[in-house]
Amino acid sequence: MLSMKTQYAFKALMYMAQQDKQRPILIAEISEQKTIPLKFLENILLQLKKAGILDSKKGKGGGYLFAKNPGEIKLATVMRLMDGPISLLPCVSLHFYTKCKNCDENYCGLNRVMLQVRDASLAILENKTVTDIAGNSIIL
Repeated sequence: MLSMKTQYAFKALMYMAQQDKQRPILIAEISEQKTIPLKFLENILLQLKKAGILDSKKGKGGGYLFAKNPGEIKLATVMRLMDGPISLLPCVSLHFYTKCKNCDENYCGLNRVMLQVRDASLAILENKTVTDIAGNSIIL
């Protein structure tokens, strides 16, 4: 399941992608429009900024704006940034691999199935972007 943190990150990015791309957007505006707790949103946007996905402008007319084109921001990237591994088991993770205790991956049926699950999920998440979810009428 997606954590609330990841859901809020996607909601904020979708909202921003639906606005005028040149206009910095205040955290309070996103919080109010998408019903995201302000303090929680501040941390999420700061994390997205540190990762180079967002930028910020201070002062009058300030706020957050995209540092990258929303069409280049992959959903898998945001999910990993917010929550870490996408895979359901650490032994099948691409970026956060950890060997399971007392398990021989060469003979583990669960490992083989979870590799397929990971690959199927990544086939979608690595090819869908913020622009893709911003264009849908589905609301998270």
